[in-house]
Amino acid sequence: MKRITALGLFISAMLLAPGHVPAQQAGAPNMSFFVTSTNPGQGADLGGLAGADAHCERLAQAAGLSGRTWRAYLSTQGAGAVNARDRIGRGPWRNARGEVVANDVQQLHAQNNLTLQTALNERGEPVNGRRQQPNNHDILTGSQPDGTAFSGAEDRTCRNWTSGGEGSAFVGHHDREGLRDDEASRSWNSSHASRGCSLEALRTTGGSGLFYCFAAE
Repeated sequence: MKRITALGLFISAMLLAPGHVPAQQAGAPNMSFFVTSTNPGQGADLGGLAGADAHCERLAQAAGLSGRTWRAYLSTQGAGAVNARDRIGRGPWRNARGEVVANDVQQLHAQNNLTLQTALNERGEPVNGRRQQPNNHDILTGSQPDGTAFSGAEDRTCRNWTSGGEGSAFVGHHDREGLRDDEASRSWNSSHASRGCSLEALRTTGGSGLFYCFAAE
């Protein structure tokens, strides 16, 4: 018993020693990107861009992150359309481990470091990919590959993130894979349309209404 107690004290002392900080805690202060761990509860009805941003802010604060302005990576359509790429600041963006997923907007939409291993949620946890259950690899974006909004009348944003029923949303794959080995399946932000806007429809498509959050400041 004494040997176990001594070992426990030694481990505790090492963990508290200056410079010895668990990897997740070490990356947290510089964290500027995450995938939401949860959907607000209404499928693709996020309360518009303002509601989605507020969800990013709530999750970031719950994870102990403050002093930054968080924005959802989402585009809108129609009059006054908004491009997701224009909402998220200039970068660089780091995950909870401190790993850089992209240095700037150009790299984010060209050759970023977003993968199943690096696209972590705000708690530093991995998000299930296509080969896991439940499959959560569909990430809401409503965006084209370059991060811009879709034109035309076809709904790609579940009525600008206000519909939890009718409509459709374009999604990306955070794990960079799908049913085919093609560019769309490997896209982090523009893979295919969802079967609907309700949480159930999003789940049957391959996700659970998660989206990307970036620190814009």
